[in-house]
Amino acid sequence: MRKNQIFIQDDFWNQYSELVRQTVIPYQWEALNDRIEGAEPSYAIRNFKIAAGLAKGEFGGWVFQDSDLYKWLEAVAYSLHRHPDPELEQTADEAIDLIGQAQQNNGYLNTYFTIKEPGKQWTNLYEAHELYCAGHLIEAAVAYYEATGKRKLLDLSCRFADLIASLFGTEPGQIRAYCGHQEIELALVKLYGVTGEERYLNLSRYFIDERGNEPNYFVEEWKRGGRTNIWSQGMPNLEVYQCHLPVREQTVAVGHSVRAVYMYTAMADLARLTEDAGLREACERLWSNTTGKQMYITGGIGSTHHGEAFTFDYDLPNDTVYAETCASIGLIFWARRMLQLEARSEYADVMERALYNNVLGSMSNDGKHFFYVNPLEVWPEASCKSPDRHHVKPVRQKWFGCSCCPPNVARLLSSLNDYIYDVSADGRTVYTHLFIGSKASFELGGVNVTLHQRSELPWSGHVEWSVSLPEGTASAAFEMALRIPDWFQSEQPTLKVNGAAQPYRVENGYAKVERNWSEGDTLEWLLPMEAKFIAAHPSIRADAGKVAIQRGPLVYCLEEADNGAPIASLSLAEEPNLTEYTAQNLLGSCVIVEGDGVMTDSASWSDGKPYRPFTKQRTAVRFKSIPYYLWGNRQPGEMSVWLRS
Repeated sequence: MRKNQIFIQDDFWNQYSELVRQTVIPYQWEALNDRIEGAEPSYAIRNFKIAAGLAKGEFGGWVFQDSDLYKWLEAVAYSLHRHPDPELEQTADEAIDLIGQAQQNNGYLNTYFTIKEPGKQWTNLYEAHELYCAGHLIEAAVAYYEATGKRKLLDLSCRFADLIASLFGTEPGQIRAYCGHQEIELALVKLYGVTGEERYLNLSRYFIDERGNEPNYFVEEWKRGGRTNIWSQGMPNLEVYQCHLPVREQTVAVGHSVRAVYMYTAMADLARLTEDAGLREACERLWSNTTGKQMYITGGIGSTHHGEAFTFDYDLPNDTVYAETCASIGLIFWARRMLQLEARSEYADVMERALYNNVLGSMSNDGKHFFYVNPLEVWPEASCKSPDRHHVKPVRQKWFGCSCCPPNVARLLSSLNDYIYDVSADGRTVYTHLFIGSKASFELGGVNVTLHQRSELPWSGHVEWSVSLPEGTASAAFEMALRIPDWFQSEQPTLKVNGAAQPYRVENGYAKVERNWSEGDTLEWLLPMEAKFIAAHPSIRADAGKVAIQRGPLVYCLEEADNGAPIASLSLAEEPNLTEYTAQNLLGSCVIVEGDGVMTDSASWSDGKPYRPFTKQRTAVRFKSIPYYLWGNRQPGEMSVWLRS
């Protein structure tokens, strides 16, 4: 059963947990069963029925289609932990029964190879995603066991993991390989955590240690397979798969961004659990490069649709961006593991940035439409007519043939309670990474302490905790460590205990105060918010001469619905005079930021004359910006995060 005793009680985030529970999970179940009119088919449930011998037909969808069902089950597990739902649990149990029926006698489980290519298991690790799907199965199994106590999915995932452990490794007769899409590595760490079986931790470590060694497995596999691939042409691109070097020698983030951050997540897990200094140093180097030179202001990563990949330092185009939703979710996974290695505010800052902007922005307010790609600039006509921008959608989609992102959003938002706090190894310090209203129980200094966090984020920076102790306990000695967000830079935040200002020390970006806490004590954290202009590093050429607006953790954007078109012709006035107000009836209530700008008068241009002598004559306008995560919930139109200064 789950040991986690943190329950979200937050006005802002409750609406999302309820949206996931009441709308997203049921909607995605319909999608997995191909019952959404006008949406691309999933084939997921159909494939399992065929593999189980309950239906006839051909395999449908992508080679990794099984993983969509596993991620849905993981989201269900987290939801059931917070909100028991017998009907939903029965649906999940029936899906698990179906998975069990599709599993082969030796433990193997993959509908693509069962239906389409029987006998060819493990012959195309470069592209076929067998271990990737196994990883998502394991993650779902661990979550479902922890939420419900039911072992069926856990047991069948252990059978599959044991088969994999017998097949892969350095012993004679074993396959000395790893997966083309990293995922099983982090999943095996979770399986080790719930079972205590060292062989799962060792298998994860093997997959990480083997990656990038010479002779390279993928090159040898390609040669054995007749030098052909399913999707790509020519010799395998080792950088795309992060196997161009052993992982401890890698210094910059390259290749497919989701693969990369899933691997970095497992590396951080293993660095912590095995005290591997080399892995930790690699994680720190890669973190510095990824978040310091290859991350968008929204927390998106992966700047090109070619290979869904990183390109090079500071190459962050806004209009041809990729910034896949799954990549930001993987970045959050990685940030969480880095925090477990060492509580440093920079990790939580990135976690917060990706969560409030890229991840939330990927889902519509109705919970039934999704972005795969998360652009920072949209011109709808270009999305429709330019082959370079077909991947950039001006509106969210009902579903995708490759629908890894929607269930990934559901499982993250359903498990958000796991990202708020950490307790130090000595049990004396509780770290607050995210300011999300919640009730949390910990053992601190040998006492069972309950903390009630009340947060007004993202609209106000007032956060308050109250302390509850067991009956008869006079006090408990422990330390509170509160993150100082990177968006709060004007002065030192104010900390109050029982209404009185309290001095504190700062360590690794956390404000720390230690005392004997009594029943009913209160702690306040005051982070006044105001809209600010943010500039990009001079080497980020796409943003040269531009600014973005940020207020607290939220990045803002301009939409055509409020400002007309073309937004690209809008610039800041000499004195922008930013003001902000709460709009109760716009997009479900949010804080709007307005400012003074100037816009070129397109009516003064002659039709058919694309150029003329430059003039500074502009029309004064008052622009309106909304939180980026809310864009695209009205009529389609242009959008831009960056504004000419």
